[in-house]
Amino acid sequence: MNGIGSQIYDFARKLFPICRSITGAGVRKTFELINEELCASGAPELSIFEVPSGSAAFDWTVPKEWSIKEGYIENEQGERIIDFEENYLHILGYSTPVDEWVDLEELKKHIYVQEDMPDGRYHIYIDSKPFDGSLTYGELIIPGQSEKEVLLSTYICHPNMANNEVSGPSLSTFLIKHVASMENRKYTYRFVFIPETIGSITYLSRNLQVMKERTIAGFNLSCVGDNRDYSLLESKYGDTLSDRVLGNVLDFNGKYTRYDFSHRGSDERQYNAPGVDLPVVGFSRTLFTQYPEYHTSKDDMNLISAEGFEGSYRVMCDVIDVLENNAKYRVTVFCEPQLGKRGLYPTISKKGSYDAILSQRDLIAYSDGRNDLIDISERIKVPVKELIPIKEKLVANNLLEIVDE
Repeated sequence: MNGIGSQIYDFARKLFPICRSITGAGVRKTFELINEELCASGAPELSIFEVPSGSAAFDWTVPKEWSIKEGYIENEQGERIIDFEENYLHILGYSTPVDEWVDLEELKKHIYVQEDMPDGRYHIYIDSKPFDGSLTYGELIIPGQSEKEVLLSTYICHPNMANNEVSGPSLSTFLIKHVASMENRKYTYRFVFIPETIGSITYLSRNLQVMKERTIAGFNLSCVGDNRDYSLLESKYGDTLSDRVLGNVLDFNGKYTRYDFSHRGSDERQYNAPGVDLPVVGFSRTLFTQYPEYHTSKDDMNLISAEGFEGSYRVMCDVIDVLENNAKYRVTVFCEPQLGKRGLYPTISKKGSYDAILSQRDLIAYSDGRNDLIDISERIKVPVKELIPIKEKLVANNLLEIVDE
């Protein structure tokens, strides 16, 4: 059976070969494939926005668009020692056009080379151009019963990187399918696909007011395809609902590393910037900069895996489930409720029967209007996802009610 992790990995394989930069045709092609994948499953598609070059975005300006046809360095024998067609990382994005012969010392001023590179003359050729175009981003808002929103953001701008690029958009695409399939969604979900840094700044410049009014939790998805560690990158003060819910899920999921905000490096920077102050945390498998393949050609499809994606997908689905169910509850009767007459307590005591209701008993004990499910989970050491069905039974029997906040 083709599990969800394998499906996400196969989709990442489709995105990996595309030459992306912060603007341009590669970004648009990536969005085409994402919408094809969503459409094929009956999920809603992304809305695509183009922001013209030169547009103001707070303290920044949307850059010119950049395209490249060819680029290489060849030696005097006509051998190409670097070729853009072999790996897009060989040429930095927004490199200017050039067609020159230079000696080794001059070449070293412009590229990183091995110390034993032989002397001689080298032909540098880059056929590229910046031009007035636009920055492209994708957005999908899936409405719920409440206008309160959960933000899921990822970036779409790096060439030839698997974990530090296509893993985030690939996971987000399948999370869209999951959220779209949910019945009676409590919250509205805002999915954002942007070029890193300038994309989040541009997006916020156009959407900040409504996001500040509505966002209750947010997650920046980056480097989510490897199968090593899990990572939580805290919000600026580490005290938001996002910090609590992701931390709770990971606490019961096995080994993970919690990083404070000083380790920021992706769009969580912009979402937590002064004046923006959105409750956004970062979620990764191994955090960017913390794995040896980061920003190298070794960050390829061999680094990520179906198992890695499977784990990330399950964590984020659990996060969404906890958010949908989390609230402060209060028992509706005085003193201890009579569970037996409601069929919620075993009528005969036998080995193991009492253990089965311990979580139910503890949930009732702490449902005094002071604690939400995350609080109770952390106090009684039971995952929220195991408390949810208990909570639902108690609500169905009119023994619990939500406390208005």
